[in-house]
Amino acid sequence: MQHFIEVKRLDNQNNSHKPERHSYKIPEKKKIFMGVNIAIRVLQSLFVFLVVMVLLGGALGLGIGMGYFAFLVEDTQPPTKEELQTDISDITEVSKMTYADGTNIAMIKSDLVRTRVDGEHISPLLKKAIISTEDEYFEEHKGVVPKAVIRALISDATGIGGSSGGSTLTQQLVKQQILTDETTFKRKANEILLAYRIEQYFSKDEIVTTYLNVSPFGRNNKGENIAGVEEAAKGLFGKSANDLTLPQAAFIAGLPQSPIIYTPYTNTGELKDDENLSYGMKRKDFVLFSMYREKAITKEEYEAAKSYDLKQDFQPQQEANQNTEGYLYYAVLDQAVQAIMDVNIEKAGVKRAELDDLGLSQYEEQARREIQNRGYTIQSTIDQTVYDTMQNAVAAYGYMLDDGYGAGLVETGNVLMDNQTGRIIGFVAGRDYNVSQSNHALDTVRQVGSTIKPLSVYGPAIDQGMIGSESRLANYPTSYSSGGELNNATNSGTNTFDTVRYSLEWSYNIPVYHLNEAMKKQMSDDNFSYNNYLSKMNYPADERWAYESAPLGSVEATVLTQTNGFQTLANKGQYQKGYMIDKITDNNGNVIYEHKMEPAQVYSPATASIMNDMLRSVLDSKITTPFKSVVSGLNPDLANVDWIGKTGTTEAYKDSWLVVSTPTITLGSWTGYDLPTAMSPNSGDQNSNYLANLINAIYLVRPDLFGVGQKFTLSDDVIKSTVSSFTGEKPGTFTYNGGTYTAPGPNTVSLYAKDGAPKSQYKFGYGGTDANYSAYWGRYATSNSSNSRTTTPSSSNSNTTTTPSSSEKKEDDKKEDEKKENDNN
Repeated sequence: MQHFIEVKRLDNQNNSHKPERHSYKIPEKKKIFMGVNIAIRVLQSLFVFLVVMVLLGGALGLGIGMGYFAFLVEDTQPPTKEELQTDISDITEVSKMTYADGTNIAMIKSDLVRTRVDGEHISPLLKKAIISTEDEYFEEHKGVVPKAVIRALISDATGIGGSSGGSTLTQQLVKQQILTDETTFKRKANEILLAYRIEQYFSKDEIVTTYLNVSPFGRNNKGENIAGVEEAAKGLFGKSANDLTLPQAAFIAGLPQSPIIYTPYTNTGELKDDENLSYGMKRKDFVLFSMYREKAITKEEYEAAKSYDLKQDFQPQQEANQNTEGYLYYAVLDQAVQAIMDVNIEKAGVKRAELDDLGLSQYEEQARREIQNRGYTIQSTIDQTVYDTMQNAVAAYGYMLDDGYGAGLVETGNVLMDNQTGRIIGFVAGRDYNVSQSNHALDTVRQVGSTIKPLSVYGPAIDQGMIGSESRLANYPTSYSSGGELNNATNSGTNTFDTVRYSLEWSYNIPVYHLNEAMKKQMSDDNFSYNNYLSKMNYPADERWAYESAPLGSVEATVLTQTNGFQTLANKGQYQKGYMIDKITDNNGNVIYEHKMEPAQVYSPATASIMNDMLRSVLDSKITTPFKSVVSGLNPDLANVDWIGKTGTTEAYKDSWLVVSTPTITLGSWTGYDLPTAMSPNSGDQNSNYLANLINAIYLVRPDLFGVGQKFTLSDDVIKSTVSSFTGEKPGTFTYNGGTYTAPGPNTVSLYAKDGAPKSQYKFGYGGTDANYSAYWGRYATSNSSNSRTTTPSSSNSNTTTTPSSSEKKEDDKKEDEKKENDNN
């Protein structure tokens, strides 16, 4: 390339200036220098332009990116610290159940074994190992490493680079505990938001501690799936997480990336062969190198730990824990579920009664998962010594219940309850869990027979002042108003007016039917007993309570419910709901649930004491049960205990009941076939003998339970009315239908809870036709010329005797024949 330089020179001839051009070549070096110079200037201009464009584009991109991020998380409500604490700490931990004294019953069955541990109880080596391996910038970042996020997003979007990784420990914690594993931008955006939120609220140590508590760690030497470093340390090396050596800590820190591949154990708890074990060992070496690289350990420590033979530290194979998955295990678990349900329903601000079946089932499932996964300790009320004794007794004496009438095993259900608190001390759910898994003590509902009479008829009638202990009830042949003959268990009526006490001793049906019908009419409520008494004791609602047959025991209940009913009478009329769960605490000892007594006064103390007085007569008379006789085998020491109780049988002897109380405890007993089938007419005696032997066994290990030396006494406000033994009402003269009548003596004492005895009248009892009264008063006229009579109630509170007339003597002889037939109803 030629360059020209213009030069001016003086022209002497014409005194004028003329340009003159000369050309020459510039040196090559200068050419290069000038070219580079120009190029640099051009590049600088281009760079400035690009920078400006990048800044403008970046700002635009950032704005778009921020806008898109905001869009992705717009429906995510930023959680509070408390909410985050709950979410990230919501881990599966093994729960356990205990006896009343804290002795272990069983670990609650769960697919995952986990025990939470505080950060101060985790080895610093383990924390360093997990940080060095999983999140080298853990101490610097605020939950997210931006460049790692960008790299991960590009990888996810393009598919280039394989697994993107890049998640911090905080992000991993969010993924494990709060979000799902779906790979969407929306989930990633929420993950970032929550990770920042966690870092804002919690310290680094709290975050890594929580991560180590929630992460899975493969299997232990029992073949169980484990999570959390405490179970990992125990299950692999037999020590606490705080006591791990460097190689042990490195091995455990390597497990969360692929727990089943790196775990040293098979699903049976056997140590893997060398080839499969090598995967975990190589992972351990990688962790050690990461620690050395991050200067968490020295080169010497790294080399020593890497060369250490860790295989020798692994625990030998052990048999997995065998839960006591029998009657007790499931009874305590089910009762605990109900307790947690109540807690959760109350927290939700709803009422259990307002929930439909679907709502209840959802709360039940929630409570069951909570118990299985939260590391709770469930303390039951069960006395281990008593419970074990009761199981041994049913195994030893259950044969007494067999009679060969039905197919299969005659089953039994028993509940032992503390009167004052409702605490269930022990129970028998059945003869053999392998034969029948039904809990005949707590769950099985059967017709209750005559055991319901004191609770649904006699008790309420006394409480309302309708009757006293010596009031008279018609016991003549009768029929239901709806049709059909009504009979006593062994006769169609005694053709007289029997006293309340006597009717209860014999468990007659006809007198209690008349009393119940009169009570419904007087109270203008066909469901009066249920609405005002039985419902307060949590008897199940049933339209059959209004049926005429209800007082005869056609309704159904569990042994627990029946035992609780008699507990109420034995506890001065105060109901204390039977309970089996005393307390539920979490792994930190915080109380999640604690039983609170909520007593309900169902019967007045006067009513309860009168009923107890009459129920003593039931057992003392030995008419319907030989429980207190020598033949039953009751320990002589226990014969002096103040026993009260009631029997019951159902049609064709398909169910046999006996519930007894002392001043301190109540024990209920039911026997029958799982599929209701007729038993022997002697089933009542068999139940009595079995129960006597069950009580003997309990007495040998816990004699203090029975209240030896204590007595049921009449309440101070019981009204002791002097009444005619003939009418059960006050003695005196009255007129009826133009005639004058005098209530004959001798007199006796009738116990009233309210008002006292009324004046005698012609129609003095409940039930009975005009013809019945005419016949009854006719007996008086016949006996008027006979020897005088003196009355005696069977109660220890009324100490007189009766010398019957000749016609009454015949009736008594007839009743004695019935007694020999042993009416077990």
